Amino acid sequence: MTHSFLMIGQSNMAGRGFLKEVPPIYDEKIKMLRNGRWQMMAEPVNYDRSTSGISLAASFASSWRLFCNQQDNIALIPCADGGTSLEDWSVEGALFQNAVLQAKAAQKISTLSGILWHQGENDSNGQKHLLYKEKLALIIKTLREELNVPDIPLIVGGLGDFLQDGIYGPYFNEHHEVNEALMQFAEDHEHCYFVSAEGLTANPDHIHFNAASQRRFGIRYFKAFQAKTHIMQPLPDEDEILEIINNRVLTKNEKRENLQYQFAMGAITADEFKIQLTKLN
Repeated sequence: MTHSFLMIGQSNMAGRGFLKEVPPIYDEKIKMLRNGRWQMMAEPVNYDRSTSGISLAASFASSWRLFCNQQDNIALIPCADGGTSLEDWSVEGALFQNAVLQAKAAQKISTLSGILWHQGENDSNGQKHLLYKEKLALIIKTLREELNVPDIPLIVGGLGDFLQDGIYGPYFNEHHEVNEALMQFAEDHEHCYFVSAEGLTANPDHIHFNAASQRRFGIRYFKAFQAKTHIMQPLPDEDEILEIINNRVLTKNEKRENLQYQFAMGAITADEFKIQLTKLN
């Protein structure tokens, strides 16, 4: 059986963590949707821009495998798009319609088990926070109706405290108000859980969570999903869980996938590839 999760929102859901800053995650039971089929997950999962990188998806999925189900597959449906506002996600728009299309395709080959949402940076100015809850409520209500999943868990993440520290700081001068709106939305709606970004840190741009923080954020998203509760502060076992994920022994298929990637990226020569592939076989 395959349990799928829809990823929607803007760039911090798509992921901008630098790929080389954290160990890669390989797991043949974690899939991602590509061209209507499941492929073994490889990061970046949500390739919306050439700058795509580490997102919260891989550690979310790895945590699900670790604590929920070690037999079934978990699958990711990447539909987030960087730099988008709630207006861009309106139910009449292309982003929303694409997410519905991709999720419906996934429902034919999996059980849709959750929705992961992170968005708000592009609504952190101009008093947009005043209508944030109302607009998000319509988006989520319509999405659940379109996919016929009225009780599906929705996990929403908070914005980073670092947003006003960078060169674009003035653009995010209302991010605290958006966070309040996200928290209140989660409080007001059934099957919806808020995840705090407390203590998470940024790339040098002070807009995007760095790779290490994305790994932690994914664990928090999972814990909210697992316990069906809000996560309002850092978890005491984040380091322990990450260590287990990073030290997991790879299967032969996963080692082969890693080897093929290294060869494709020019990290090893053709002769080295042949030698190591022979050892695997």
